[in-house]
Amino acid sequence: MSLVDFIKGSYTEFKDKVEWPKWPELQSSTIVVTIGTVILALFTFGVDTLFSKSIANIISFFINLFN
Repeated sequence: MSLVDFIKGSYTEFKDKVEWPKWPELQSSTIVVTIGTVILALFTFGVDTLFSKSIANIISFFINLFN
């Protein structure tokens, strides 16, 4: 199978056999992914902030303990 045959076959497959999403379906999927990404980012920010403050408190506790 040559490269040209492969490209022709791929084009035919994409054109005739692939079912592309309709515009409303694509919009709703995009909204779901965007909301999920924002929620995950906020959760990660919250956990990171909590761990950062916890570690800072533990370090300052040990510094004050030995001073």
